[in-house]
Amino acid sequence: MTDTPLAPPRSQWADVWHQFRHHRGAMFGAFVFLFLVAAVYLGPLVWTVDPQFLPRGRDFLDLRDTRPIYVALWDGGAKVSWAHPLGTDNLGRDTLARLMFGGRVSIAVGLTAMVLSVLLGTFIGILAGFFRRLDGPLMRLTDLFLALPLLPLILVASLLFREALAARFGPEGGVFILIVTLIGLTSWMQTARIVRGDVLALKEREFVLAARSIGTTDTRLITRHMLPNILSPILVSATLGIATAIITESALSFLGFGFPPDFPTWGRLLNDGVVRLSSYPERPIWPGILISLTVLSVNYLGDGLRDALDPRIRGR
Repeated sequence: MTDTPLAPPRSQWADVWHQFRHHRGAMFGAFVFLFLVAAVYLGPLVWTVDPQFLPRGRDFLDLRDTRPIYVALWDGGAKVSWAHPLGTDNLGRDTLARLMFGGRVSIAVGLTAMVLSVLLGTFIGILAGFFRRLDGPLMRLTDLFLALPLLPLILVASLLFREALAARFGPEGGVFILIVTLIGLTSWMQTARIVRGDVLALKEREFVLAARSIGTTDTRLITRHMLPNILSPILVSATLGIATAIITESALSFLGFGFPPDFPTWGRLLNDGVVRLSSYPERPIWPGILISLTVLSVNYLGDGLRDALDPRIRGR
């Protein structure tokens, strides 16, 4: 009788993937988020209507303020157009095309601002946790940013720097740089605190003390021993940072401090829909649903990553 050979042990990342794909909320979040990203970036290849196209003459009268096709199911007298299944706005622009274009802008702002905030928070957290003399000043700076009223601060900064950046990089490019920078500079504090705490704990571990004993430099300690071991909280913070950035951008656009009125984002479309809510109640529904689904899916994705990357609860 021969012994059955044992299967080779799974790697750590295989265990992480096994835990992640068995987390229902995480798989739901990943599927919804990837579907939304594919829809807004690949959808215009299928739905080729220009989101900025303005009809002229008789076409303008026929196409302005058309209702979604599904409204005709309960309101037979509604003005609908089969060429525009989700209707048009008061200028005759296609709502579906503007939702896809606005989604690209909102998701791009969320991803870029998340990268900036995570890089800044990780850098400050490592410096504060690794170098004792920098811990006090950097943590007091973090407390100062946490105590600031961030939304009014962002609104004031937007008013101060909007025109200068728009003149240099164009109306859309300047506002994109401004919003990404403001969101990134005001959302790094939680990441910095998490990273600092993990670095303080890692400094007392045996492998770090052994590396110090053989003369390993501080830079190599940080890059080879610290960063790989704090990757899991950084990834979780990154996913949650996307949701925060999208909500902040939507709030700025909703308040009129975001992109120009003719440049659609989900927040701007939500603002435009609320203005005409009594006459066209369905208009704020779609951008509101898309914002909610994106934020919800990213939050579920972050929960799944947290559970999969935490060895204390892996396997539950």
